[in-house]
Amino acid sequence: MVRLPDMAKMRKKADLPERVCVVCGRPFVWRKKWEKVWEEVKYCSDGCRIRKGRAAQ
Repeated sequence: MVRLPDMAKMRKKADLPERVCVVCGRPFVWRKKWEKVWEEVKYCSDGCRIRKGRAAQ
């Protein structure tokens, strides 16, 4: 017997929370790996996280 995924857990990408990167200003959406730290996420990528110091100069 094949089990189908639980439809209650599935979300459309458009329904996910969105933020704006503080370095580049681009919007980015919630990711599963950020589930426990979403309130702390500020940057859309590792590249922007590394460039954060350069933007202040």
